[in-house]
Amino acid sequence: MPAKSEDRTHMNASPFFPTPESEINARIAAAKEKMAVQGLDALFLTHKPDIFYFTGTAQDCYLYLPVDTDPVLFVRRYLPRVQEETCLACIESIESIKDIPGLIRTRHKKLPGICGLAFDVVPVKDYLFYQDLFQGVRMKDGSPVIQACRQIKSPFEIDQLEHVAQVSARTFDYMAQHIRPGISEMAFCGEFEAYSRTLGHSGRLLTRHYRLEGFPFHLMSGETGGLPGALDSPVCGTGTSNAYPYGAGPKKLKQNEPILIDFGTLLNGYHIDESRMFVMGDMPQQAMDASLASIEILHRLQEKMIPGTTMGELFDHGVLLAGTLGLEHAFLGLPDLKSKFIGHGIGLELVEAPIIAKRGTQELVPGMVFAVEPKFIFKGRFAAGIESVILVTETGSRFLSLTENKIFVQ
Repeated sequence: MPAKSEDRTHMNASPFFPTPESEINARIAAAKEKMAVQGLDALFLTHKPDIFYFTGTAQDCYLYLPVDTDPVLFVRRYLPRVQEETCLACIESIESIKDIPGLIRTRHKKLPGICGLAFDVVPVKDYLFYQDLFQGVRMKDGSPVIQACRQIKSPFEIDQLEHVAQVSARTFDYMAQHIRPGISEMAFCGEFEAYSRTLGHSGRLLTRHYRLEGFPFHLMSGETGGLPGALDSPVCGTGTSNAYPYGAGPKKLKQNEPILIDFGTLLNGYHIDESRMFVMGDMPQQAMDASLASIEILHRLQEKMIPGTTMGELFDHGVLLAGTLGLEHAFLGLPDLKSKFIGHGIGLELVEAPIIAKRGTQELVPGMVFAVEPKFIFKGRFAAGIESVILVTETGSRFLSLTENKIFVQ
């Protein structure tokens, strides 16, 4: 058996509840099926979100997952918490990662012939170390197996995401009640982030690519929304300095200007990513038109998000809709700096596979969850847009986001 008895009791030392054993077992079984197709004898997981997905713990551990026998969790620290948090039966305490190959040989009599590593996140230095550590083992990219498992959300995960959506919706309501002229972008972000922390927000956002930073303080008001920059997104913001050139900055909020707030929430390991437009007073007409257009495009895309539709078809549909509304020039970025995606997978990481990208051939499958974000930028003037989270179902799709798809007018 790959896990302990289902009737294990939850210890009182932790205020949190573990991932159900049935959930962990299903994930491991799915991984083994995909490993067999990929010709992998084992997976060796080092990236914490991946380890958490397959074990239910994010302590200092390494997961060894053979294709034909039980997984083994190697724990550096802290063993008592690991034993409380995971349902896996095979747990080994180690002093050093160098102990792992010997322990595998002891348990399984041999090392795997071909072992999968998450090449998309393992640094080259670590890869070379693992290759030297596992003498005679051929290392192969295991990230397709991990991504294939993680991109299909189970009912348990959807329930987790719906809880995060509640926190996000309450935070946007807080924004609407407390937004005011004269406060800086950064200071206002600090206020609503602090409120969200009281609801359980973990404070930081997790991203998979080493060049992509997750930050919740993404607010752009008036002309700062019309400033392109380094962020791989239609909108960027000034940021706090030349060293951190994206997100909210020192500009003060004003009456009668379009304000775009893009807020990511992390609760119990799961993310929700949402954007809404705000205005204190009267929205300039062009900004109002673009904001309403983004809402219309979002709903039209949601209607088209049915199993079998390709990522590229969705992207092209969004561009076509923007064109029919007379706004293609500003859609997804400036004419010479347009983003090539209109939505991204979301779950244990803010941005994860799959991506709704230009020319994408992957088809939608029930259980996929996306943050869909049709946005416009008008250089030097403002940004407008919306972002909501959508679940693909057996027959179509539905919003997981609970924040109303509207412009917040104060």
